[in-house]
Amino acid sequence: MKLLLLTWCVVGCTGSLALAGDHPALKSIFNGKDFSGWKVPEEARACWIAENGILKVRSSPEKKGSTLWTTTEFKDFVMTFEFKMGEGTIDSGIFMRNDHDQIQIGISGSLKRDMTASPYIPGKGYPVEAKGVKELLKTDDWNSMKIEATGKTYISWLNGKKVMTYTSESAVEKGPVGIQLHGNRDMAIDYRNIKIASVE
Repeated sequence: MKLLLLTWCVVGCTGSLALAGDHPALKSIFNGKDFSGWKVPEEARACWIAENGILKVRSSPEKKGSTLWTTTEFKDFVMTFEFKMGEGTIDSGIFMRNDHDQIQIGISGSLKRDMTASPYIPGKGYPVEAKGVKELLKTDDWNSMKIEATGKTYISWLNGKKVMTYTSESAVEKGPVGIQLHGNRDMAIDYRNIKIASVE
């Protein structure tokens, strides 16, 4: 009996360790106090504020759009973060290794409704819509999102639930990750705990 238990423990523990190793260690890419590791757009510097662990994104009086890019480029990756919607018409999102493929956060300018966690692809619009977002999304509290980019496939999770999978013909192999402030909007959104891991 002891031998059987020992054998099970060795096999089981080894299997667990192997599974744990399949998940890359996420590393913070936003230190919460400045923009080390990011390229802040000079023409819209006032729209991006790092304060007390939070990335505050605010539209300017001119309502010009801009994007905050990582200085590092990524191939396949997993990204996690939290976001909280503020006042105005929220239209933000995460650019996926280029300046066209994006995972939307907030209101679609073309559809005039919330398309959070759905992919926006120029020329295709929103080819798929994330499922169950209306029930999952908290409009007055922090939300968690996870995004995975593997090859040309994007997967998104909202508040712990997988809501979207899409394979994009326009995906690129490698590039930076960007956070969007859409132009022509009066809006505020906060981000925190922004982490990323490359997937080999």
